[in-house]
Amino acid sequence: MESNSWRLGLLAGLAMVAATALPPQSSLAEAKLRIIAFGAHPDDCDHDAGGTAAKWAALGHAVKFVSLTNGDAGHQSEGGGALARRRRLEAQEAGRRLGIAEYETLDNHDGELLPTLEVREQVIRRIRQWRADIVLGPRPNDYHPDHRYTGILVQDAAYMVVVPNVAPDTPPLARNPAFFYCQDGFERPNPFRPDIAVAIDDVLDVKIRALDAHTSQMYEWLPWVAGELDQVPADPAARLVWLRQTRSGPPSPSVREALRKWYGPRADSVRNAEAFERCEYGRRPTEAELRRLFPFFD
Repeated sequence: MESNSWRLGLLAGLAMVAATALPPQSSLAEAKLRIIAFGAHPDDCDHDAGGTAAKWAALGHAVKFVSLTNGDAGHQSEGGGALARRRRLEAQEAGRRLGIAEYETLDNHDGELLPTLEVREQVIRRIRQWRADIVLGPRPNDYHPDHRYTGILVQDAAYMVVVPNVAPDTPPLARNPAFFYCQDGFERPNPFRPDIAVAIDDVLDVKIRALDAHTSQMYEWLPWVAGELDQVPADPAARLVWLRQTRSGPPSPSVREALRKWYGPRADSVRNAEAFERCEYGRRPTEAELRRLFPFFD
């Protein structure tokens, strides 16, 4: 009996240490939120949610970006470890420019991501360690297999983040976060349906500056693969103008409708927005909760 009591006391103590070693998951009544976004490559989160992340961060909320691959294949003339190191540094600089708390790049190979149990547990652990209230990720239908499998991995982590016997080395969350898909333009098997649209005109320059930090992608790889490398300006200031012209644009009709729901009459003056669709697999927030999770609306 004495031995069992000692063991129970030790386990309770270890549980208390594990719980206090991590920042607390926010309650909806608290002001500060914890947001984690997943992308397949070191520039994906910036494209999908850079403006919204900058707005959360400016309000004092904790935002983390995670790239599930190290980006070591995404270049026309570089690759391997040297490119992975370059892209990791670019991501860290982009995170600094956005003002977010952390930008992590995992060491899974670019172009080889699969929805394995090992990678799923990587995602589960990051969500738990961040004590996330909100989880963002791509939908699992996309032209790029890494994007598709990132969407599947984040879906598969939903619910499992509260199951103690899954990835038991990391304490489970007390409640399931709200999971959201980031916007895309794919129509099949079903189009993106925006539940939330965030106007980002006021932080568009911040987002463009963050994308500008991904030099290997914005000014080398992506223009090359699109056959537009000769259009990239050499001057840094001209590059920012070119990047703004090519990486921003008016909201789609469905996003415009979502903007009208959340912003009312001034929605029609919004020129740039980021939109998100609720995933059914996580916690399903009410409209009142959505206003707390996205505290940008009048």
